Amino acid sequence: MQTILGSGGAVSVPLAQHLRTYTDDIRLVSRTPQRVNPTDTLFPANLLDAAQVDAAVAGSSIVYLTAGLPYRTKLWQQQWPIVIQNVLQACRNHQARLVFLDNIYALGYVHGPMTEETPLNPVSKKGEVRAKIARQLQEENQAGNVEIMIARAPDFYGPNVKTSVVDITVIQNLKKGKKAQWLINSEVKHSFIFTPDAGHAVALLGNTPEAFGQIWHLPTAAPALTGAEFIAACAQELGVSSKFTTLPKWMVQLGGLFVPDLKESVEMLYQYEHEYLFDSSKFEKHFALQPTSYQEGIRISTRA
Repeated sequence: MQTILGSGGAVSVPLAQHLRTYTDDIRLVSRTPQRVNPTDTLFPANLLDAAQVDAAVAGSSIVYLTAGLPYRTKLWQQQWPIVIQNVLQACRNHQARLVFLDNIYALGYVHGPMTEETPLNPVSKKGEVRAKIARQLQEENQAGNVEIMIARAPDFYGPNVKTSVVDITVIQNLKKGKKAQWLINSEVKHSFIFTPDAGHAVALLGNTPEAFGQIWHLPTAAPALTGAEFIAACAQELGVSSKFTTLPKWMVQLGGLFVPDLKESVEMLYQYEHEYLFDSSKFEKHFALQPTSYQEGIRISTRA
């Protein structure tokens, strides 16, 4: 059995699809899980409840933690430690391997490409939470308590990924006949991962025993596009104007006075002020797999 904790998300859905390559015994766990494959087992559970997590993990050989919490710093600070502790204890109890889907917040502002060797250097409160998780998981692995890997990804885009920034501000705006919007600086390159690639890669990593005990950057197309180039590619696919508006930092801060999600995003705006380059060459070389090009990924995403 392979179990996804936090099913139904942007990466967990394609992950469940690709796990069919390795097993027909897939358990999907969330508060209200929904089948991806006909044979999936649904297991409603709250990851903040230790007993429920233990029951959800029981019988699993591999566990994928792909859960997301509401985008609120206080909730992250309060709830992520509980979730991680519950999952680690359950994996210890049932001798299950753990794959943790991570983002790049813990790395902070990085000059040049982000690699698996880039040190943790958070510059945000959410990044500090993620850095603590990464250190705890690595310590747990090194102690021999649980076999763990960290699978790290940059910002998402992909078909039907309604929560991604570029889907909301670029693709959906263009489809509605509105101008696209970009945050802070449209002239710097910004890496995005195509969600079907991320799901495929996490499934492959989880079923590669020698991959555990390591950090892996999930396959992400290179070279990255600038914001203006990304918008132009989307507009071309949709046959609309590529005119767009760049939202300055002060405007996001002002909007944050009225929109909680905008307020929570302010501390992360450094990711749009400078180049944001994600290097996945370790994965690509090891598995001889190339990520989907931006041209093809945008074509699929805009037509979904």
